[in-house]
Amino acid sequence: MADRPITIREALSAALREEMHRDERVFIMGEEVGVWGGTYAVTRGFLDEFGEERVRDTPISEMAIAGAAIGAAMAGLRPVAEIMTINFAFLALDMIVNHAAKVRYMFNGQFTVPLVIRTTTGGGKQLGATHSHAPEVIFAHFPGLYVAVPGTAYDAKGMLKASIRDDNPVLFVEHSTMLQRRSPVPDDPDFVLPIGKSDVKRAGDDVTLVTFGKGLEWSTQAADQLAAEGIEAEIIDLRWLRPLDLEPVFESFRKTNRCVVVEESLPMFNVGAEVASQLQDKLFDYMDAPVKRVAAMDVPLPYASEIEKMALPSAEKVIAAVKEVIDG
Repeated sequence: MADRPITIREALSAALREEMHRDERVFIMGEEVGVWGGTYAVTRGFLDEFGEERVRDTPISEMAIAGAAIGAAMAGLRPVAEIMTINFAFLALDMIVNHAAKVRYMFNGQFTVPLVIRTTTGGGKQLGATHSHAPEVIFAHFPGLYVAVPGTAYDAKGMLKASIRDDNPVLFVEHSTMLQRRSPVPDDPDFVLPIGKSDVKRAGDDVTLVTFGKGLEWSTQAADQLAAEGIEAEIIDLRWLRPLDLEPVFESFRKTNRCVVVEESLPMFNVGAEVASQLQDKLFDYMDAPVKRVAAMDVPLPYASEIEKMALPSAEKVIAAVKEVIDG
């Protein structure tokens, strides 16, 4: 079947619809997923298509949503629970990291938790400090929980289908400002991407850009501008924060000897710190410059539009970091 350009929103809807047709155990639950069709319209029309048993509007309680979904998964169903924004997932933190992530281990595999929690992340929409940060790295800290962060429609569809089919809990993180981004996606119900595999999005010999989610957009914009100046950046899209696949990063770094990590997380204790540590530990002899990190400023994200933009990463900040590692 041929690929066709669709948005990330359409890719997510297609993945959900295909998996619900494929497996009757899959159902959707969350705030406004039914009658309203989802906060970001991903599940629009699903209530009419699949009915109230499989598209369930819930009370406004993230703890209740996560807890009920975990129980349903342990009982043999395959819930896809929607939490409106990842900032609200903190209200369900105990359920997600103390129960969903640990049940399989603590019961020695006698129970599995085939659960997907879909949520959105990121700033850039003037939603204020409590709705705008990108804290997905916090959830990736906990073993037993997979964390997916797609940056293209192609990845969104293949990764969501894989998440729904897996027997482990997955926090599936979508960027709210990227849902309209288009890319070619296979129109194939059997299209699934492997869990825990990074992807080389652009080849280059001069510097390695390691990124995920919205960072892919900034990195791609920066790479285009750098190429016009004769600097070829290789872009590695992690896609998954757990399982974390750094082999493509290592392979690229052996070639470029320079690395910039681009992410929307706050600068303290983030993915960039882990990547920098791993490169220093495993490939120190290949290192021609310190690893640079581009992240959000270490402040609660401001509301005012221009100040919000100032606090977030950008292609210009990526370019500056690349020139610093190249020029020394």
